[in-house]
Parts: sequence; C-alpha cells; structure tokens
Amino acid sequence: MSESRTRRRGKDLLDAIYAAALAEAAESGPGRLTMDAIAKRAATARTTLYRRWSDPMDLLLDALAEAHPVEQPAPGADDLRGDLIASLRLMVDWGFSTAGRAVMALLADPARDPAIVEALWERVFDKRGGTFTQTVLRHYAANGALDPARLTPVVLDIGEAMVAKRILDTGGAPDDDYLAAIVDQAILPAAGVRDA
Repeated sequence: MSESRTRRRGKDLLDAIYAAALAEAAESGPGRLTMDAIAKRAATARTTLYRRWSDPMDLLLDALAEAHPVEQPAPGADDLRGDLIASLRLMVDWGFSTAGRAVMALLADPARDPAIVEALWERVFDKRGGTFTQTVLRHYAANGALDPARLTPVVLDIGEAMVAKRILDTGGAPDDDYLAAIVDQAILPAAGVRDA
C-alpha cells in the first residue's frame, strides 16, 4: 500500500492505532504485543507509533482508556435500580468487546507485570473514580440518596464480582433478568436499600 493512498491523520489515525492495539492484545495477549504488529494492523508506519508512545503497553493503556465505557446515571439520582442494572449491562457488553477481552488477557497473563496492572487501574479504571456499579453507587451517595458509609469495597464490587462469576461459570453473557436479580438480591440490600 502506498503511503499517499492510506495516509490518515488526527482522530482517524488514532482510532485505527487504538483499534489495532486492542485487537492485537485480545488475540495474541499483551505479552506478545509489539509495535510492529500494531503498526501492521493499523496500516501505518512503526515510527508513527514511536512518536507518541515509548512501548506497546503504554499505547495499549491509552487505547483501553479511550475505549472504556462511561456510565450515565440519572442526573437527579432518581432511578437507582435502573441505573445499577444498566451499569451491569454496560459491564457485560464491554466484557465481550475487544477492549474487554484485551483487559481479561492482560489480567489473566501469568507473567503479567504488577506495574502494568497498577497502571491499568490508575489510567483506565480509577481515572473516573471507579466504573460500573461503583460509579452509580457513588453518584447516588453524592446526591444524598445513599449512605456513603455503606459503600464498602465489598458493596462496591459485589455486582461486578457476581457478573464475572456468572460469565466464568457459563461462558456466556448474563441476561437482563439475572442482572436485575443481582441488583435486587445483592447490591441494593448490601447498600441498605429496602425498596427499589
């Protein structure tokens, strides 16, 4: 391919690079991620990548941050149950996406670097103060609809943990009825909500 026919700039080029990094990590695993493979998949020069990133993991973390979904809890904090179910559905959909599979490959890698996992949390998950049900629960607590003291690490993680277990047990995505059961039977009672 000639560079003149495939030259992209700005967001188009960045999107192609991010998509290539996510696909390579999901398919080959982060341990085999190289700038050469990303550049080839993105149909760009390796030097283009090195102008912005020092190594493939740095690029992957930026791609994961860009691809991470953003929860949209009700601004008025008036639909806790619905927002929690929606956040779990968002998690499930993300988990089966290329970005989600790349994260799972990174976390499941037996040779994973603890510094990379720490960077994953800092640059992707903690950047917005948590994700999925954590975001929703903290939003409702900040708006006076929940007691912040009830939001322990266990309560904040219970929904995601149950979804992850269901996926591991069945190999498939939980349906909306199961997600609603997680909210009704586990998250809401643990957060001190009697009636949703």
